[in-house]
Amino acid sequence: MDTDQSRIRQLVENWALWRDAGDWERFATVWHPDGWMSATWFQGSAADFTAASRHGFENGVSILHFLGGHTSDVAGERAVAQTKMTISQRAEVDGVLVDVVCTGRFYDFLARDGEGEWLIVRRQPIYEKDRLDVVDPAASLKLDADLLARFPVGYRHLGYVQTKAGFTVKSGLPGLVGEPVDRLYAEGAAWLAGGEPACG
Repeated sequence: MDTDQSRIRQLVENWALWRDAGDWERFATVWHPDGWMSATWFQGSAADFTAASRHGFENGVSILHFLGGHTSDVAGERAVAQTKMTISQRAEVDGVLVDVVCTGRFYDFLARDGEGEWLIVRRQPIYEKDRLDVVDPAASLKLDADLLARFPVGYRHLGYVQTKAGFTVKSGLPGLVGEPVDRLYAEGAAWLAGGEPACG
């Protein structure tokens, strides 16, 4: 692995470790000044995402990230990285404590700053599949089929839990296959070729 790819991998790992640990000062350093974050529950600037994440962390919102395989394509001062991940959230749904786990990829648009350090310009998760489990095996939970069906299969249960928790969840986000992820790949290729990082 060359130096650029090693540094990009470290940046992605720093994002997950510092965010989940509530290390907000260091978390802010992974982002480009024009950084943009898209997620099920949030779409906006990196600064606003950091503030919203901190607010949730300090008020008991439990969202954790685990990383797996990683690859990156570097073109001069720009790069695109993909990292296998899981998002794990614990919350109450209709009075029942549940864990929801979503597997997918972080798809990152990156650029070097004036000192040659890599920063995240845009992050768009790809949501591949998810599941929901009750924490207490003796508990039972009946899901609202209409609410569940509002979300794509890749984050159906995650969207359900987050909606029940009071978040506004965006529909139509990229999954394993389909037009949204095809568009994302095209945007990544355009970014490497010198285009602008469309914020979907």
